[in-house]
Amino acid sequence: MRSNIAAFGGDPELLTVGGQSAGAFSALHLALSPDTGPWIERVIAQSGPFGLPPQDPAEAADHARRFLGILGLDRSSDPLAALRTVPAEHLLAAYRQLARDVSRPGSVAPPMYPVLGSFGMPATWQQALADGRLDGKQLLAGITRDEMTAFFAFDPFIRSATDEQARSIAAALVEGGAGRFADAAARTPGATPGEVLTEVGTGALFRDGTLAVADHHATAGHATYVYRFDHTPAPDPARLGATHCVELPFFFDTFDAYPDSPMLGEVTEAVRALGREFSRAVAAFAATGRPAADRWHPYEPAEPATIRHFA
Repeated sequence: MRSNIAAFGGDPELLTVGGQSAGAFSALHLALSPDTGPWIERVIAQSGPFGLPPQDPAEAADHARRFLGILGLDRSSDPLAALRTVPAEHLLAAYRQLARDVSRPGSVAPPMYPVLGSFGMPATWQQALADGRLDGKQLLAGITRDEMTAFFAFDPFIRSATDEQARSIAAALVEGGAGRFADAAARTPGATPGEVLTEVGTGALFRDGTLAVADHHATAGHATYVYRFDHTPAPDPARLGATHCVELPFFFDTFDAYPDSPMLGEVTEAVRALGREFSRAVAAFAATGRPAADRWHPYEPAEPATIRHFA
């Protein structure tokens, strides 16, 4: 990217990497990697699933074997070369099948994701931060208010889960999950067990890690900006709220690319105005290191008032 960015009008000395969800995970690790980090000046991390630990190597190997088996390539002497001949739609279909085969209630981990020690991930992000690998870079990070509804709102098992079932799923989802479930239930009286579980997942998998990265970076005195996207679609029959991915049409100001999307709802002039504000803010960050938006001040560690809310 450093070699080619000038052809697109970019500055090789001011590279910004960014992404959403798995893309945020990748962007952060590109910035932390000893191989690519020195080239990167700015990072945009949207809804990073930083609460997911690296994939266990044995599990990764098992899922890779299953994937090859679905494609009928498990007996190939050169599976890498064989994979290159498979049409993209077949690869995607096989991945969907793998996801169904290995899924378990409450889990949002994809079948394949980075293994510690692989390219771009020589250490956990926690260790890389402690080693100072993000120091000096400018960071913009954020989440949506209701991340986990994208994974749970349409799951009949989660929607009908009893208190005991939801508590059990929370315990399997994250360390200390049962305690988290009890705390979330106390904070949200009247919520169903599935709704409480959704809040637990949002915090454990997305919010806590994002704020941990931001707290560490801001405490060290580096430029840090944090947002929370609160926009709720209208109408919202599935009760998605501000779900995972909801900010994407606003980030790129590309509402017409999401026709009839339940996470977006009706695209009113107010919605388009929010899109213009959000997209211009993050574009300014990529260009200057400072988001162009009213009331978006640098983040202060453990200070919720310095999180910029977009609704």
